[in-house]
Amino acid sequence: MRNRRIPVLLVLLLLGSAACTEEQPGPPVKPKVGFVVANKQLNYSQEMSLGFIAGVDAVGGVSYQVDGPNIVDGPRQVSLFRDMLKSTPAGLSVFTLSPDLFAEPMAEAVGEGMPIIAVDSQPLAAADVDLFIGNDSYQLGRLLAREVIEQLPSDASGKIVIGTSAPGVPVLDHRAKGIRDEITERLPGVAVFGPFDTKQEVEANLDAWSTLIKVNSSALAFIGTGDADGWNLAEIRRNSGANWLAGAFDIDSKSLAAVRAGDLILVSPEHYIKGAVAGRLQAEHAKTGKALPQGWLYVPGLAVDKSNVDEILARQATVATRADAFAARIDQVLTDPSYLRPISEVR
Repeated sequence: MRNRRIPVLLVLLLLGSAACTEEQPGPPVKPKVGFVVANKQLNYSQEMSLGFIAGVDAVGGVSYQVDGPNIVDGPRQVSLFRDMLKSTPAGLSVFTLSPDLFAEPMAEAVGEGMPIIAVDSQPLAAADVDLFIGNDSYQLGRLLAREVIEQLPSDASGKIVIGTSAPGVPVLDHRAKGIRDEITERLPGVAVFGPFDTKQEVEANLDAWSTLIKVNSSALAFIGTGDADGWNLAEIRRNSGANWLAGAFDIDSKSLAAVRAGDLILVSPEHYIKGAVAGRLQAEHAKTGKALPQGWLYVPGLAVDKSNVDEILARQATVATRADAFAARIDQVLTDPSYLRPISEVR
């Protein structure tokens, strides 16, 4: 009888142990938020992504996922968005160059209660997204044009050529219109041509600008709406020894080096700030239930030239230097009521 009892006792002990194990509380599960970007490899997406991560980390107690296609690919990005809706249930931010493709999936997600924030590229009305974080792209265009105009005679005559790497994308279209309007108003003797399609892919962009420069060799300036425009215009200018002016947006290391060398004029859309604001708001909502603002949170841009390029290079050196340099401006966007505007005014 003694031998028969041993297995029974072992079973009872194991069951008791399992029951105790099940009753032990595990570590609390962190809420998780996400950010899906248009392209993981280009500077503007990387800056937004770094900002988003810093914004989430500043809140603490919230995990995150950042993802996007390796090239600009709207359908692929929509697929990633749908996947991330399942893996980041506490909220999702979106930067896309294909707002038309995102209108329906965004609206579906909003309808199911998912907190969605649009970043940098304004959402279509059909997307039902109540919060957009981004620039006044029209004024960014005017700012870049002013920087170019300051280096031309007040009575300049001739032509200036505008290119855009993604025609039809509202952010870039607004930039191009701002460039055109500022030049037309300030330099009546200058004819503005474009915007011409300069392509998104880097090599295709270089070829497009090479052709435009060849057929407009007497132009006073060539101005692009994107980042690849800047690298390639600076390279062509440097290699050809030309004296026309080049202008573009974004602040990757190649572009900043070109500014320092005198081959490029830049405006930074300050993508890091946009990502950081989205990350902090998304994390605060996930952690405490704090309501997201409704409207357009405006993020100002910054002109970069020889007078401040070394300061910008130092700011961009590491993740830590970015965080220190941007902290006050991020707080200002989040706390100053003048930065929250009606979403209907986005341009």
